[in-house]
Amino acid sequence: MKLLFVHQNMPGQYRELVQWLAASGQHEIVFLTQRTNAPEFAGVRTVKYKTHHKAAEDAYGLSKTWETATGNGFGAAKALQEIVAEGFTPDIVIGHVGWGEMSFLREVLPDTPSIGFFEYYYSVYGGPVGFDPASPPSEHAPYLMQGHNVVPLFNIEQVTLGHSPTMWQRNRFPESFHDKIYVCHDGIRTDKLVPNAKAKVNLGRIGRPLTRKDEIVTYMARNLETTRGYHMFMRALPHIQRARPNARVIVIGGNDASYGGKSKHPGGLRGEMEKEVGHLLDWDRLHFLGQVPYESYQKIIQISSCHIYLTMPFVLSWSLLESMSMGATIVASDVAPVREAMTHGETGLLVDFFDPEAIAAQVADVLERPRDFAHLGPAARQHVVDTYDFHTVCLPEHLRQINALVRADKHIPLP
Repeated sequence: MKLLFVHQNMPGQYRELVQWLAASGQHEIVFLTQRTNAPEFAGVRTVKYKTHHKAAEDAYGLSKTWETATGNGFGAAKALQEIVAEGFTPDIVIGHVGWGEMSFLREVLPDTPSIGFFEYYYSVYGGPVGFDPASPPSEHAPYLMQGHNVVPLFNIEQVTLGHSPTMWQRNRFPESFHDKIYVCHDGIRTDKLVPNAKAKVNLGRIGRPLTRKDEIVTYMARNLETTRGYHMFMRALPHIQRARPNARVIVIGGNDASYGGKSKHPGGLRGEMEKEVGHLLDWDRLHFLGQVPYESYQKIIQISSCHIYLTMPFVLSWSLLESMSMGATIVASDVAPVREAMTHGETGLLVDFFDPEAIAAQVADVLERPRDFAHLGPAARQHVVDTYDFHTVCLPEHLRQINALVRADKHIPLP
């Protein structure tokens, strides 16, 4: 089969799927992306396109997102015209609709089926905007949110089929979308993300490796930001350290903002929180590692005694399911997208996002009575294996959805 993948930040959600397809050696695959440093995958031809237009910084807010999306869409369409002219006509197009890249591809390939990734529908209700009473949305927020939604509203008519990774994400979209969107996660490599009792982590200022025998608390996010509860984690930290004087805390994440607004503090949210609670912390037992290689992140989770995952109601982080796959004992925020993946007392422990003392008390309890919570990690792993495993659950479903849209002689055999 000939497949065209489209994602401005290759590979995005298609990391596992595109590599599995390429590894079979049975398909011709092109990946269309804006990413200048896109990874090279064996068996995948990467084509980089340039946006045709980007809205000015001072562009009208209600149409700014759509203006940039049309520039991306037209740039991607022009690049696709060249790909087709060179002799590659895909049997199916698979791509993320969020940045507008899929918007005009049907003009180039009117008879080619497509699957669009529908990740998030904006609203001042039920998501991160308006979730925190301390940060109420502006009077213009409802209108700006709907301005963002012009992109998926347009694209639902441009694709043959939609796809969302969780029910919570699909249900964010209008009901009229639901019958056209299938739900299946991107897939977790539970065969690689496993518990490892022998894992070791070396930190520069400690004269020995840390292991499962140490009392380790971990927190991880792509960036240390409010959407992922970093401020609540930091407010809980003095209480955790007081309750557990031997615990070491390892923090992974960059000092930027992937979602929502940035801190006005010159040191970012990290600097803001250090100003607020830094004088209450034992810095000798606190380790900020920034963004680390994937293998290092795995080892850190594998030695964790208690992993903290805090998020506002938003797109579920890969890191939560990956940590569950590695058998971590997890304390997580009690919000709808987390409850879809985790059950309190069975596969993890859910706490009030806005209660740092309750977060700390739950973490301290896990550290004080590890045997009483020892069942959570194995149960969490089993749930991810049963529900989110790439090879046995997610890959077959994605292939079924692809096969349903192409000719029978193009079908990809199910694993």
